[in-house]
Amino acid sequence: MAITKEIVEDKIEIVGEYKTIQIRNATIIKEDGVELTRSFKRKSLECVKTLYDGSSFTHTDTDISSESTEVQAIANAVWTDSVKAAKRTANEASLV
Repeated sequence: MAITKEIVEDKIEIVGEYKTIQIRNATIIKEDGVELTRSFKRKSLECVKTLYDGSSFTHTDTDISSESTEVQAIANAVWTDSVKAAKRTANEASLV
């Protein structure tokens, strides 16, 4: 009687004008190869984060180094310089 736990990135979506990447991880518990339970956890990644200290903005590209190679490849493909520039502009507009 072997119980195993597996975490799988089972869904990756690109959403919206600024190419937000949504990732769903499934945690699968099996007993002797038969699935007993499956639960989900989601997270999203935006290409740029912006901080405003009251007088100036600081923009930081999102660090994707800890993401899977598949997510990194997607981010590198869709987060173009023009998408990042548009996201910086939108972030500034929403913080002022």
